[in-house]
Amino acid sequence: MAARINPFTLGSGRVPPVMAGCDNAIESIEDAFRNGPGDPNLTGIFDGARGAGKTALLTLPADAAEERGWIAARVSAVPGTLEDILVQAGKGRSDDVSRARISSIGTREAGTLGQEEDGRNWRSRLESLLDALEASGTGLLITVDDVRDFDEMVQLASVYQHLVSAGRRISLLMAGLPSEVSRILNDQPISFLRRAIRHHLGRIDDADMRKALAGTIESGGRTIEAYALEAAMNALGGFPFMMQLVGYRMRTQAEGDAIDLSAAERGIETAQQEMRMNILETTHQELSDMDIAFIEAMLPDEGPSSTAEIARRMGKARPMPPNTAGACLRRASSACPDAERQASSCQGGGHS
Repeated sequence: MAARINPFTLGSGRVPPVMAGCDNAIESIEDAFRNGPGDPNLTGIFDGARGAGKTALLTLPADAAEERGWIAARVSAVPGTLEDILVQAGKGRSDDVSRARISSIGTREAGTLGQEEDGRNWRSRLESLLDALEASGTGLLITVDDVRDFDEMVQLASVYQHLVSAGRRISLLMAGLPSEVSRILNDQPISFLRRAIRHHLGRIDDADMRKALAGTIESGGRTIEAYALEAAMNALGGFPFMMQLVGYRMRTQAEGDAIDLSAAERGIETAQQEMRMNILETTHQELSDMDIAFIEAMLPDEGPSSTAEIARRMGKARPMPPNTAGACLRRASSACPDAERQASSCQGGGHS
């Protein structure tokens, strides 16, 4: 009998069999592809800490767009992003659009990213691509993962704004850490993106996590005993990557068709060790001493945090200036899922 494949996904960006807590966001974006130009959900930004599921949530609407005949150019925010958008669009499949024509627009000889030999710049080439797509009633989705503030992002956002204003069939979805997303949105040349629909990926409630964990296990032909499920839920903390990690390790520890408490406890222990090494230690190294002190001072609060109280716990005589507190909070949200419950309210000198 062939071994059944473990249904939990640990690879970055792989879409799990059951997604938790994202149905509304995905449905609104899928509706936007049907509605076309003018739907605000065609422009969106996913932000969340590492392991929150940002990359997977870019993959789902890209797949949905392609099912509706759109071309999806899936790129990451690295040098060469603009050229990669055209190259990836040229690789896209469409029954109604001449792939050769699209590829000729999206492929060029080696050279600089600015002006082409025939006088066309990047915007002109993108407009030619959209002309080819729109002639057959389809459009272009651009997904940008791991967004950060650099020159090509400024150019992309500027061109995209003009294309949206012109009613072109184009969509832009991005994902990144909260601190990086904030830098982009605070960049004056691309402040247009502040009007994008924001999807913050924080903690997922227990009911959705329980359904996703049990559903994923069942999709792989196994079950989980009640006590084992409770032990797993206590270890997840509402964090999507932890669910995949715990689920994967419990599944490998199970000796039969059912995951019992013993297998769950062994899997949870292994998963917690990997979480510390792969996620927590990496993000901890990126934080300053002030960031760490800020997080430690904020975590005791069950609800909204007061910057005055945080300052007192940090041994400061006065509340932190709003811009300093905001910067610490953005970095905390990028690095520590436990900080997110205060992220929307820790502003100013008191409780909100």
